[in-house]
Amino acid sequence: MPASDSGYVDYPEILGLPPDFKPADVRRNYRKKIKDLLAEITGQIMTEDRRNQYLLQIAQINAAFYILRDKDLAERYLADREEVMALEEAWQRAAGDAEAADGGRRRFDQALRHFLSTYLEEMMLQAGRDPECVENSGWDAAHERHASSVLRHYRQRLYHQIHERLPYYDVTRPEVDWTERASFVRGVLRGGNA
Repeated sequence: MPASDSGYVDYPEILGLPPDFKPADVRRNYRKKIKDLLAEITGQIMTEDRRNQYLLQIAQINAAFYILRDKDLAERYLADREEVMALEEAWQRAAGDAEAADGGRRRFDQALRHFLSTYLEEMMLQAGRDPECVENSGWDAAHERHASSVLRHYRQRLYHQIHERLPYYDVTRPEVDWTERASFVRGVLRGGNA
């Protein structure tokens, strides 16, 4: 599965960066992307859905710039992204073994929640407060107030989208003695003790 289709936001891809990008590439591509997006927004009639879509796109571009321009933050983001993708693969490989799959699911779910909340909500909101992002994107307090709910919904949608494709071990149907259940219910209905 291509990384862009995985549900794990690929910030270098959002800015159109090569794998061996440099800080100058990040700044140049960011300015071009945000300028193009703002030009696209200018002539649009804003509906609620379109406004939410544009807020999300601006937040993603700002976050990509904010994260990738800082070498340490970029390395941590890329390492966390690789880790959560590796944990997903490990869980999928362990799908036949219920005990191993459950342990893998727990580790993966913890890493996934951390990744999504950090890089798809917290960092996007922090980027909106960054002076350079504010200057280039026009992001302000009103954008942040509305974007916080948009980002929370986006994070939850990605969380569920990722989980829909993952293996869960089969749950066996319970064995029920219906004759015993029927006699129990008859006794309760007659006023007897259960």
